[in-house]
Amino acid sequence: MDFIPGIDGPSEGVPRVLACFSNNLLRREPLKLVDGGQSQRTFVYIKDAIEAVLLMIENPGRANGHIFNVGNPNNEVTVRQLAEMMTKVYTKVSGESALETPTIDVSSKEFYGEGYDDSDKRIPDMTIINKQLGWNPKTSLWDLLESTLTYQHRTYAEAIKKSMAKPTSS
Repeated sequence: MDFIPGIDGPSEGVPRVLACFSNNLLRREPLKLVDGGQSQRTFVYIKDAIEAVLLMIENPGRANGHIFNVGNPNNEVTVRQLAEMMTKVYTKVSGESALETPTIDVSSKEFYGEGYDDSDKRIPDMTIINKQLGWNPKTSLWDLLESTLTYQHRTYAEAIKKSMAKPTSS
């Protein structure tokens, strides 16, 4: 999970999609869908990833010499679907109403600048980690988002409100 700009990271720069969307939700701004949000991504819950790493450490005979993908191919969504899910989950955990316009489309050039290139699909191959360590992720995307957005709302909502408040002159 990257950073919330201006709160626990630099004010400039673009965090990854989960942090970027979280930042927009916390600031009550529309989520920006780059090139229509059609890129596909998968997401793994941090507790699942830690479990995988611990299995690697605890089983050096089965882990050494292998390269493992740690991810959750069952949590594959388009970025547009992720935005829709995050909006629903955030509305639930924050108690705030959804924005009238929850998403806006922007071009990759507008969002990232000239020359940005990215893959349309990133799906981890779990064959080796499953065969060598018997590991599979457990947490659904909905549960991952509910846990993450609950934490972020509790942790960042007040700080963001303060950072957005305009200073009053005396």
